[in-house]
Amino acid sequence: MAAQNLRTPGPTPLPPSVREALARDMVNHRGPEFAALLRECVDGLKWAYQVAEHDVVILTTSGTGGLESLVANTLSPGEHLLVASIGNFGERMGQIGRVFGAHVTQLDVEPGHALDPEMIVDTLRADPDIQTVFFTHNETSTGVLNPLRDLAAAVRALRPDALILVDGISSVISVPIEPEAWGCDVVVAGSQKGWMAPPGLAFVSISPRAWQRQARSTLPKFYFDWQLARRSADSGETPWTPAVSLFYALQAGLRLMRAEGLEQIFARHERLAQYTRDGLADLQVRLFADPRFASPTVTTAWLPDGVNGKALLTALDERHGVVLAGGQGNLSGKIFRIGHMGWVEQAELDAVLHALQVELNSSRATSVAAR
Repeated sequence: MAAQNLRTPGPTPLPPSVREALARDMVNHRGPEFAALLRECVDGLKWAYQVAEHDVVILTTSGTGGLESLVANTLSPGEHLLVASIGNFGERMGQIGRVFGAHVTQLDVEPGHALDPEMIVDTLRADPDIQTVFFTHNETSTGVLNPLRDLAAAVRALRPDALILVDGISSVISVPIEPEAWGCDVVVAGSQKGWMAPPGLAFVSISPRAWQRQARSTLPKFYFDWQLARRSADSGETPWTPAVSLFYALQAGLRLMRAEGLEQIFARHERLAQYTRDGLADLQVRLFADPRFASPTVTTAWLPDGVNGKALLTALDERHGVVLAGGQGNLSGKIFRIGHMGWVEQAELDAVLHALQVELNSSRATSVAAR
């Protein structure tokens, strides 16, 4: 176990082989060594995304940069975009759309809950101009996994030619997702989540329908132009200087994941998520997310009455080497979050639960004594 038990919803811990890969020397990013590295990474990403017809491009940027590329490449000024938000990152997508001049309709649900496909149908019926729909697959701010396949099916049934855009930043490789089979046109992921790599790379799977939309999009794009990225990749390059060390790290992470196998990865995340939820219930901590849609990659829980969230997180870090995340936005100071994606096994979660038991018992004892 590492000296610091990093259990945030990203960045996630790095396996030894990934850390070693980061120490490799530089190569010419316009030469054959990088071309081979890029090909292996793209092939591995297509395996992880489970796509054959969709292209996958790699951008040197954060997940938010990937989301910005999604807007810039698929929309034109004034076009209607439905942002179906279940938390902080759905709200961010709405902000990006507005900055770029899209006409954004934002559909919000109560925090901790997933979207109901009927809500999507009702919203689309109310606005026939909506031809682009955005979903967050896995919302780390609330610990909710949306029923993406059902949501996409609802869009396709009512508006077959609509473009479906997906934030899969914290789901792809950790949670089953099949963009081609489910009709998801664009799915963005980020290296710092289940991929066991550092922050700094975004991956975008792009359908033929999305390429048609990209060809007529008139929003400004330069660094994030998917067409440039695809053309350059065909020549074994990236259009701009890539983060070479991060590609090495991604290569190492993909090799580990291929060795484990997709079904085994998905099952491990489900098992550890349930283990975490059961452990919190044993500690009499109330879970936050709707249990029917609880995320396999991050568990959210209410802070017990009388427990100061900031003090709890500080105590966990300083006394136990356990690093958790607090709530975001309106949930700040109300919930805490435990990440269990990427390179994680039960021993790390045992340490988290033990540390929580110690600190919560201490807080409760102090609260009783104060009365």
